[in-house]
Amino acid sequence: MSAPTLQTAPTTTTLRTARTRHYAMCPPTHFDVVYAINPWMHPGTPVDVDRALSQWAGLVAVFESLGHRVDVLPPTPGLPDMVFAANGATVVDGRALGASFAHAERRAEADLHAGFLAGLGIEVHRPQHVNEGEGDFAVAGDWLLAGTGFRTSTAAHAEAQELFGRPVVTLHLVDPRFYHLDTCLTVLDDLHGQATVAWYPPAFSAGSQAVVRTLFPDAVEATEADALAFGLNAVSDGRHVVLPQQARQLAADLAARRFEPIGVDLSELLAAGGSVKCCTQELRARRSG
Repeated sequence: MSAPTLQTAPTTTTLRTARTRHYAMCPPTHFDVVYAINPWMHPGTPVDVDRALSQWAGLVAVFESLGHRVDVLPPTPGLPDMVFAANGATVVDGRALGASFAHAERRAEADLHAGFLAGLGIEVHRPQHVNEGEGDFAVAGDWLLAGTGFRTSTAAHAEAQELFGRPVVTLHLVDPRFYHLDTCLTVLDDLHGQATVAWYPPAFSAGSQAVVRTLFPDAVEATEADALAFGLNAVSDGRHVVLPQQARQLAADLAARRFEPIGVDLSELLAAGGSVKCCTQELRARRSG
């Protein structure tokens, strides 16, 4: 396993502030590509499970070195995509909206996530409509950004708004390579109800591009090369941004904005169309006050 690479922000600027996070993750013990539910998946693609496990363990080590808590969801045989834990629920203010997967191949994961979160003391609400957790939901300040077009239904957006009591902004995805919101947009910080995001505009409809530009006029725009390297499938604690090490231009752009990008290698998981964020579900505690 290669060591994560760290690119520090310019020393002439003040660094951003990190906030300790709580994550749920699942090891790729049974990782494989045996079906195709996105354009990245080709059944029969050779998979090196030991390499996937090593890369995943490296990601966990990075999170823990930054002071974050990681709870591990036990993997289940026959569910090769369980490593993509972000899809299993959305947790906001100590409550979870469970997942309802669009494809039959992943539907058994939903109950496993719900039981795991309940065991952590998180109140889990069973969904009425198709949603794939943080694959298509992203907390951005006081808003909840919600993707649709390939997986999560717009009815689930309304369901999330009712549960969490936060305004939901629907964003339409139009490029099947970016089938989830977390493949083409990442929230970098969310201080004082305001958020900074990075995104790849061509993955969105024209109207949704206009919405993002209105809400986030200072958003970081990724190149196509970095988007295809899953550079936007990243996890930020407000200062440190953990992302695929192949997204070099995006890392440089983040450093110029006073973030500290940390590059990791999760290339084995790209065979199923996933990377850093796909592996990482954030368990957000109830806000005080």
